[in-house]
Amino acid sequence: MKKTQSPLIIRPGHIRRLNTNSGDCSTRKEDRRKSNNPALSYITSAAKKVGGVIFVLFFGRKKADPASSRDQVQPDAWHYRAGQSPNFTGNSGARDSRRSSRSRRSSYDAYPEVDPAKLRDSLAFKEIYNATGNFSPDNKIGEGGFGTVYKGTLKDGRVVAVKRAKSETYDQRLSAEFKNEILALSKIEHLSLVRFYGCLEHGDERLIIVEYVSNGTLREHLDGTRSNELQIGERLDIAIDIAHGITYLHTYTDPPIIHRDIKASNILITEKLRAKVADFGFARLAAENSVATHISTQIKGTAGYLDPEYLRTYQLTEKSDVYSFGVLLVEMMTGRQPIESKRSLDERLTIKWALRRLRDGEVVVAMDPRLRRSIPSIHAVGRVLKLARHCLAPSRLSRPSMRQCAEKLWDIRRELRGNSTARAPSSPFHSARQNVSGSENSESVMFVSA
Repeated sequence: MKKTQSPLIIRPGHIRRLNTNSGDCSTRKEDRRKSNNPALSYITSAAKKVGGVIFVLFFGRKKADPASSRDQVQPDAWHYRAGQSPNFTGNSGARDSRRSSRSRRSSYDAYPEVDPAKLRDSLAFKEIYNATGNFSPDNKIGEGGFGTVYKGTLKDGRVVAVKRAKSETYDQRLSAEFKNEILALSKIEHLSLVRFYGCLEHGDERLIIVEYVSNGTLREHLDGTRSNELQIGERLDIAIDIAHGITYLHTYTDPPIIHRDIKASNILITEKLRAKVADFGFARLAAENSVATHISTQIKGTAGYLDPEYLRTYQLTEKSDVYSFGVLLVEMMTGRQPIESKRSLDERLTIKWALRRLRDGEVVVAMDPRLRRSIPSIHAVGRVLKLARHCLAPSRLSRPSMRQCAEKLWDIRRELRGNSTARAPSSPFHSARQNVSGSENSESVMFVSA
């Protein structure tokens, strides 16, 4: 008697793959020939089963590898509904079922790394719809490559900004940005970073809900489109806030987060002239391996702010954010955009023009015309431009850390306040403001980020 082979157990998700990969594409004529030869049919059947077992074992091991989904997950590899555990699938059947379920109910999306508790919220699509006045143009507050941003007020009184993806042009690139932003926002909580309230999917709608920051962007303030003009003390305070926020991303998150798109239009300003770093669509998690020095990745960012070493080598590090911050410091001191295409050739690239003025001892020429001229303010601008020059070093190894940038800016600000107070009893700059971790000591300013 022949020994019966043990049955092969195949997972439902693998049935279509096994049929495709086992060469089951023969013609009817070949099938008839095989049926007339029992020995050949038996050998062929056994070979298929052995091949199927090897495929299942190999594919299952590959699926179980957690390293493949540490940072950017594949477009079909994530789905989460409020109140349920994350369910990660990669087959087309699951994708079709997700599409049909989206038409019936709202759902939250998450990565395996995202704490589901952060995404459980009472937010429902209907509430967001009502909060934004059915996404009324009157509530539109911004627009970008990802989509449109609307202002809304929730039932509990919270004023929020709702980032709505472009459904008609939603593709893999936008899907990756959507997931990146959720992953980064879910990991952060800091005074100088925009606060995350939740994310929502409903049909083809993809929404990110964050806190509403009411006073526009830093770029709008530098352009003078906002009513108040930022003076040197206020600009230093804003620069310190930004440095605190980026230091938190680089130092106090696990793994560290590289923002990759630090620029004036991504810095939101509050009514009290505090700064909040926003827009994490290009953010990347740094390498968890302490031995790793960089991440190899495709270029993302904004022209004029991009680290030239990153452009040349495709190697992304925290120092790429430092370079962008250096560009931003020059922007804040000069009032100009990084690329001024309408200016003469020697003034077109703002960082080169400003650092040339610094080298020639002409800091006052580089200063934003809106800044009041005084010995303390000119001296402060010169010190900030020197810090910017350090951040803009061609080699990342020569650049300071964001923590060092924050400490240097604190020192410049303290000196400015001391000089201004000595010259005038009532300083036009800031009254005492608290830092991110408590009250400021006027005698000794120490950088702390929490």
